[in-house]
Amino acid sequence: MSLRTALVRLGIAAAGGALVVAGASPALASGATGAGDDRGHHQGHHPKFYKGVVTAPGGLNLRDKPTRGSTFLGLLPYGTTVKIFCKTSGENVKGNSLWYLLADGTWAWGTARFIDNIGPVPRWC
Repeated sequence: MSLRTALVRLGIAAAGGALVVAGASPALASGATGAGDDRGHHQGHHPKFYKGVVTAPGGLNLRDKPTRGSTFLGLLPYGTTVKIFCKTSGENVKGNSLWYLLADGTWAWGTARFIDNIGPVPRWC
C-alpha cells in the first residue's frame, strides 16, 4: 500500500469516527449533563427537555428520521407524557411539518401533529 493510500484511509477513518461521536446523542453534542435537568431559561440557557402529551388516538409512531417512511422504532400510547429535546422541519403530516426529537429512553422522532406542548414551545435543533 502506498503512503498516499494509507493517509487517505486514515483520514476517512478519522472523519468517520468524528461523525459517530458527533451523532451519538444530541444531549452529548449540546453539553447537557444529567437526565431530567429542567432548569428553565436563565443565563441564556434553554431547559434540557420540554414536555408534551401524545394526542394520536391510536398512539404515536416513533421514527429514526423526521419522515413517515423512515424506520419505525416504536409506539407511544395516547396520553403519554413525553420529553422533547428539540424540533425540526420534516415531512408534512396533516398540515404540520414540525417533528420533535423525543428523549424517552430512545432518541426518536415523533410528528408534532400528534404531540401537544405542555409549557414552552421546544427550541430548534
